[in-house]
Amino acid sequence: MPLSLCPTAFENRALESGWLGGKRRSPLQMLYDLDQGPLSALAEVHRQRRDLLRRACSRHTRRQHLLRPEDLRHVLVDDSHGLLYCYVPKVACTNWKRVLLALSGRARGDPRAIPAHEAHALGRLPSLADFSRAEINRRLRAYLAFLFVREPFERLASAYRNKFARPYSAAFQRRYGTRIVRRLRPRPHPDALARGHDVRFAEFLAYLLDPRTRRDEPFNEHWERAHALCHPCRLRYDVVGKFETLAEDAAFVLRLAGAPGLRFPAPPPRGTAAAARAQAARLFRDVSPFYQRRLFDLYRMDFLLFNYSTPAYLRLH
Repeated sequence: MPLSLCPTAFENRALESGWLGGKRRSPLQMLYDLDQGPLSALAEVHRQRRDLLRRACSRHTRRQHLLRPEDLRHVLVDDSHGLLYCYVPKVACTNWKRVLLALSGRARGDPRAIPAHEAHALGRLPSLADFSRAEINRRLRAYLAFLFVREPFERLASAYRNKFARPYSAAFQRRYGTRIVRRLRPRPHPDALARGHDVRFAEFLAYLLDPRTRRDEPFNEHWERAHALCHPCRLRYDVVGKFETLAEDAAFVLRLAGAPGLRFPAPPPRGTAAAARAQAARLFRDVSPFYQRRLFDLYRMDFLLFNYSTPAYLRLH
């Protein structure tokens, strides 16, 4: 059954929600009241990001299907703080899941001490898709919704390195790497066919661009486009955080949630952004202009919606 989604602009009726019993303002109320004070500058940054997203959606999206509850499986719910978080893999989602487990009382102690496998365990955090249509719409109206995004090709390069270039991803490589080897190598070595452990970046990109890949099944979440996971032109996101400003944006969300004392686990050091750009540039350097153009077309909407510039290392003309 389709959802009656809330509009992109904030509506005062969300203030009437009684989910906190009137004891304190919700994160959603706090965000839209931050026109002065120490957080006003950050609130303005996020207002501009919301406006840019809304304009990009109007300019670049055609008529879209109505969302179904199952489209919302990436949106995680913290009822105790009135938060909706759409997770995008390779954009600090493990640490955000740790934080939500701590906020919601599902795990005790320092979020940094929560093992990654526990943070990612199915069912540890409720998904918006788990609720009835009425309960989904109630939360969409009343809760603060946020997501974190990343420069699309840097995220893609990170996914490749994490899943195909490191030995601890053996199960993932057996599932996807062997499929890539079987499809793209005319005479594959038996060991590569069995393990899928030596997939090259160019092979990974060719697999993504092969029409059979998405025809057979949806993209894996680690390389699915952020807009396809989180539907930012169909759902209202109050905070669009960025990996490039992770520390500031995470602290802002935690202040809105009423948990300023909770530290976000180990945000990347300042030099990480430049290193990520350099790593992506090295990987794409050997990709032909033809494949670069096709790949940019595939991820174009993420560049447009989240205001990322075309990487200087691409040869698109």
